[in-house]
Amino acid sequence: MSERQRQLILTPTGLKQIEDELRHLQTVRRQEVAEHIRQAKDFGDVTENAEYEEAKTEQAFLESRISELKGILGSAEFIDESEIPTDKIGIGSIVSVKDLDMDEDWEFTLVGSYEANPETDQISNESPIGEALFGALPGDVVEVEVPAGKLKYQVISIRK
Repeated sequence: MSERQRQLILTPTGLKQIEDELRHLQTVRRQEVAEHIRQAKDFGDVTENAEYEEAKTEQAFLESRISELKGILGSAEFIDESEIPTDKIGIGSIVSVKDLDMDEDWEFTLVGSYEANPETDQISNESPIGEALFGALPGDVVEVEVPAGKLKYQVISIRK
């Protein structure tokens, strides 16, 4: 696996999702949690106040997530829209393949591991399928070793 594959890589879509989540947490969620804490304090003595403890725990999780997202934005490599390849499969490419064993077409986006979500066809460049198809050209047939056996895909097209 190359150094580029191991580094946290974000596509423009992934970058926007993280920025949107961070903005929401820092504005909306922080205000909501602060209000929960204020309300819980109104219940009386905070030393034996379950609502207060719950609100403080919620605040700790929120601040941890904000810190995590800031860390990602500070260390990730960002793929610019102009860097998304269409001549060969790379991170950010939208790929159409034919499963040669099942005779079915499948379209997915190759993304960095942080953005991966198989349910929405966002396939990690570090997954067996992502690694095998990385760099493939339209027309190439690629065999992928997975726990269930070998899969064969033919690359149909690549786009942004």
